[in-house]
Amino acid sequence: MKEQDLSQALQVQVQTANENKSPLQIRAGHSKAFLGHTVNADILDVSPHQGIINYEPTELVLTARSGTLLSDIEIALAAQNQMLAFEPPHFGDSATLGGSIACNLSGPRRAYAGAARDYVLGTRLINGKGEDLHFGGEVMKNVAGYDVSRLVTGAMGTLGVLLEISLKVLPLPEFETTLVQTVDTTTALDKLHDWALQPLPISASCFDGDQLMIRLSGAPTAVRAATQKLGGETLENAGEFWRSIREQRHEFFAGDKPLWRLSIASTTPPLKVADKVLYEWGGALRWIKTDLPTQAMQHMALTAGGHATLFRPGQVQAQQQPQEIFQTLPDGLMQLHKNIKRAFDPNGILNPGRVYPEL
Repeated sequence: MKEQDLSQALQVQVQTANENKSPLQIRAGHSKAFLGHTVNADILDVSPHQGIINYEPTELVLTARSGTLLSDIEIALAAQNQMLAFEPPHFGDSATLGGSIACNLSGPRRAYAGAARDYVLGTRLINGKGEDLHFGGEVMKNVAGYDVSRLVTGAMGTLGVLLEISLKVLPLPEFETTLVQTVDTTTALDKLHDWALQPLPISASCFDGDQLMIRLSGAPTAVRAATQKLGGETLENAGEFWRSIREQRHEFFAGDKPLWRLSIASTTPPLKVADKVLYEWGGALRWIKTDLPTQAMQHMALTAGGHATLFRPGQVQAQQQPQEIFQTLPDGLMQLHKNIKRAFDPNGILNPGRVYPEL
């Protein structure tokens, strides 16, 4: 099927569902189906909608269809010594660009280079009424109107079906190395806070409770100078280590306990939990495997000025899905979300309940 025919077929399917008020579950690679609430609805398959539409290495801009495999995009970029700076997790070979943007997922480089949302320049999408809409463009200086492209980034398909995404890309670092230091939790967090105030070429950080790993990226002279200043042993096979953190293949993530993701202020002291914690993003991202109830985890995150997400349920929770996966919102903020949802998807047919049961 030709590309124009494919996008029109998707549009017709959404229009028909809207007329019949029949919910749709948007699906492409299905690599991130575990995140959020289950959607029981007819499947809208976006996976055939593939291909890089435009790539200008000299302009650092790439536009691709939402069903394009992340691996294909990364191969094309690597051939030009460029990368997706937000280092998106794949969670499987079938991972697509649309799924990564819909979930706004970023990897180890996020705290130092920015989130997926920060690199979205423009989008083309089908809203809940079946309208084919374009937002943003392919340049950074595009500030006219509402920034809908970043609004739909992280909306998990509840506002529209992503068709095309334009992204800013960045050159690959000239040189990288990873340092390892054996320290306790308090010392690790103190070091991360101190280093964050200095002009150091840090591109990733991770503390597993025993060892602090710091990745340095940039010009060789800058990386070598920072290495001498920070100290520590050089980590062998560093690329595989950071992939294991990004893809959650590290031994920390193994097991059947629920996995919580807490995004909080990096200056927050060690949390009072008996369970082991994995720290990323300079201490701002904390992974916890625990059987503590949802209310306790959300209260802990809220007290620390952030929010908690049940990233992966345990075996029991997988069978009996909890009511709250994402941080409970105040009434006013929830009403704002409902108003936005209603504007884009009046009949609530797109991924209903994926983020919150009320949406």
